Amino acid sequence: MANRLLTNLRIASMQQNSTPYGMIEDGCIALSGDTIGWVGNRASLPDEYKGTQEEDMQGRMATPGLIDCHTHLVYGGDRAKEFELRLEGASYEEIARAGGGIISTVSATRDASEDELVESALPRLDHLIAEGVTTVEIKSGYGLTAIDEARMLSAARKLGEQRAVDVKTTFLGAHALPPEYKDRADDYIDFVCNNMLPAAENVGLVDAVDAFCENIAFNVNQTNKVFAKAKELGLPIKIHAEQLSNLGGTALAASYGAISADHLEYLDQAGVDAMAKSGTVAVLLPGAFYTLRETKLPPLQELRDAGVPIALATDANPGSSPLTSLLLVMNMACTLFRMTPEEALSGVTRNGANALGLLEKTGTLEAGKQADIAIWDIREPAELSYRIGFNPLYRRIYRGIDS
Repeated sequence: MANRLLTNLRIASMQQNSTPYGMIEDGCIALSGDTIGWVGNRASLPDEYKGTQEEDMQGRMATPGLIDCHTHLVYGGDRAKEFELRLEGASYEEIARAGGGIISTVSATRDASEDELVESALPRLDHLIAEGVTTVEIKSGYGLTAIDEARMLSAARKLGEQRAVDVKTTFLGAHALPPEYKDRADDYIDFVCNNMLPAAENVGLVDAVDAFCENIAFNVNQTNKVFAKAKELGLPIKIHAEQLSNLGGTALAASYGAISADHLEYLDQAGVDAMAKSGTVAVLLPGAFYTLRETKLPPLQELRDAGVPIALATDANPGSSPLTSLLLVMNMACTLFRMTPEEALSGVTRNGANALGLLEKTGTLEAGKQADIAIWDIREPAELSYRIGFNPLYRRIYRGIDS
């Protein structure tokens, strides 16, 4: 017996079937504790759920709780000055090579206590939650020492304890070369593999391992060392790749069965084919594309044609994507990348869950999945991508509880 029944809903279940958005008209959702007991049309309601306490949603739209599958929410300081520099003509790569970019955030993050990191990240997380987000991935990568990376991951886990949201933590020690390892990238990668990653994994802080494979970060051989260590430890793999150039990082990650490859503006057909073969999810990040005023579009049609699942995320970070709105990401994806509103909603629900290895648990509205639901004051699901700067969230349900 369910403990309550949400009725009079239009349900965008996001299940893959013949109906756009997996739409269910005059729908009901039976909640059994923290899971979904049943989803369907009112006329098909099983006898076992008749008599359950009903809540009339008055024709509103229900979707799965939103999933932000790529963020850097935990960090110290900000980089507003670099925003000004880019407007004056400096490139992202020029700023990074001059000691700015990620390294400037590393300094501020190292100076912050764990409590300060949590306190500064909470408002950013709250913005996501206010838009119906129920699952968020948070990466390390601004500490770049064993102690500081572990502190970042611990702070991310504390965010999940202080708010009603699932937090998945990703180790990104191979994010940038710290100043103390200047001109010694190979030595740093050895330290990442032999010290930093095992130390964080040993205390249970790592859900996945990521690396930034790019001209301003680490090459394919160095990235390969990180992935080999992750595989040895039995940890899922993700990658930042093909954002500024095509180094072949995506194909490398796919060879390890990576759960996602992210950015991908410069991805070539070989990389697309490798992703299709491995089942790797493409995570597109229009916030970074917009902020950096990039002009090279990711190969959206090639990804579609190959059947590669496409997720979307904020990439919330202090430099290239200071963005904490998945609704705006959906609009950007449609406007900048020419995705359809259905693809955009899939990108922050079903495919977002897939990019975190969580599709069996969340990302669609169907029996047996976690009761993570967003209820919206809208009539059509396309409204979530159509409006700019407007939040129509009516109710957010996390693990069966209104929050």
